[in-house]
Amino acid sequence: MAINFDNVLGLHDEALRLRADRMKILASNLANVDTPGYQARDIDFASSLQRALGEGDFGLALDDGAPELLYRVPNHPSQDGNTVELAVEQAEFSQNAMDFQTSLTFITMKLRGLAKVIEG
Repeated sequence: MAINFDNVLGLHDEALRLRADRMKILASNLANVDTPGYQARDIDFASSLQRALGEGDFGLALDDGAPELLYRVPNHPSQDGNTVELAVEQAEFSQNAMDFQTSLTFITMKLRGLAKVIEG
């Protein structure tokens, strides 16, 4: 009997991929906090996950599965046109890291359960 890991892991494998992609985007925002004219970017995690899992009608069949990058609207625009707000980006980065760890913990628990079943 074969194990279908897509069924075992559920949405957590795709969530980890999206969280890692988002981590790169947020890190880029943080790295450019002092770059004049830099526009902060982010993704809508929920809609990106929905699209990646094929839940919903998102149009084109040619979609490559990459999350759609959106521009962040600043609460306090800067004089130089940079839209990165350090506190906002740090909070989003921290929240994303915690969510990544949560999905990783779920996957670890599922795999440990499978290992116990296989060992008997």
